Parts: sequence; structure tokens; C-alpha cells
Amino acid sequence: MKKIAPRIALGLRIKELRVARGMTQEELADRTGFFRTYMSRLETGAANPTFDALLVLATALDVQPAALFEQPEMGSPKRARATTGSSRGRVSK
Repeated sequence: MKKIAPRIALGLRIKELRVARGMTQEELADRTGFFRTYMSRLETGAANPTFDALLVLATALDVQPAALFEQPEMGSPKRARATTGSSRGRVSK
């Protein structure tokens, strides 16, 4: 099994949990109070979340914090569909 960087694994796991709950990045951002762009950076491994941020994410995803560190499935999770028309972190035209 190929080893992946810890932040990438964490990001994949967050996305996996989010999609399993049928949430978009925007919906998870609303639940956490984070910007959607930060959620994107977390899921791609570009951001290094604090311990406090991990606790907020775990609560929003309704999992124990340790669940965030379980090995993600290697396939890319499917996208969740938006249920609202609002967008955080996007520029309106």
C-alpha cells in the first residue's frame, strides 16, 4: 500500500466523512463557521488545521475526533450535491 502524506490523508478522510453524510463543502463550512475556501484547502491537504479546528470538524461531522485519523479509502469520494443556493467563499458575478 502506498504511503500518503498525513495532511493529504486527513483531507481525504474529512472529504470522505463529509460526502458520506451528503454534505457539500459549503454546508460543512456553515456547520463549522469556517470559510468554504478553507474547507477546500483542508480537503486537499493544503491547510494544516489546529487541534481546535479538528475538534470543530469532528463535532460538525458528528464523529469522535479519532475518526478523522482513520485511514481513508484510496478512491476519491463522490461529490455531494448542494441543497442551498448560498455560497461561502465564492465571488458573485
